[in-house]
Amino acid sequence: MASNEMLHIENLHAWYGESHVLHGVNMSVKEGEVVSLLGRNGAGRTTTMRAIVGLTGARKGSIRIRGQEVVKMPPHRVARLGVGYCPEERGIFASLSAEENLMLPPAIAEGGMSVAEIYDMFPNLKERAASPGTRLSGGEQQMLAVARILRTGARLLLLDEISEGLAPVIVQKLAETIRTLKARGYTIVLVEQNFRFAAPLADRFYVMEHGKIVREFAQHELQDNKEMLQEYLGV
Repeated sequence: MASNEMLHIENLHAWYGESHVLHGVNMSVKEGEVVSLLGRNGAGRTTTMRAIVGLTGARKGSIRIRGQEVVKMPPHRVARLGVGYCPEERGIFASLSAEENLMLPPAIAEGGMSVAEIYDMFPNLKERAASPGTRLSGGEQQMLAVARILRTGARLLLLDEISEGLAPVIVQKLAETIRTLKARGYTIVLVEQNFRFAAPLADRFYVMEHGKIVREFAQHELQDNKEMLQEYLGV
């Protein structure tokens, strides 16, 4: 395994109960890289994210984070290796204020962003700090879900459909945020249905179908792969 690899997945199989969802996924992500997992709904992209952090049922194969095997680790131990997962459903608590939601997860590593840095990055959250979590707009809730993992010290960020259903101005803000995080050396895996959002942000792309990676290409090969993307994604 290359020394600058943050994440290395080999022949990963995963199940939900009896349902065999991942069928031998192979992928790697270098430190500081933004990688996008593309595919239609049901292709296995979210399950891949959940399998990395240990939230599926049985897993078989290899998942290494900074060289450490985690396929048998429980989720809390995976998190402590510096992994932050932002699920599609966001998980904002209605009974807590925006700031209480922000402060909820424990620090898992040194070097997490301070609240001041987070408010600098997301000024809307500073304005809404005292508002109940579910009084926030969809865009503000999404910003809060991303901000919450930045406080923990995680350096590998797994972001699932963060642009879904949001106004273009918020999507643009999230794209800026990803560029800023990349510039600060974060490693990011994006699952995105919105190809126009993911396309300019990612260094590399993996295309999934039926629980497997079927294609891989780099940012500079985007144009050459337009037809293939049309076939797999309808974009």
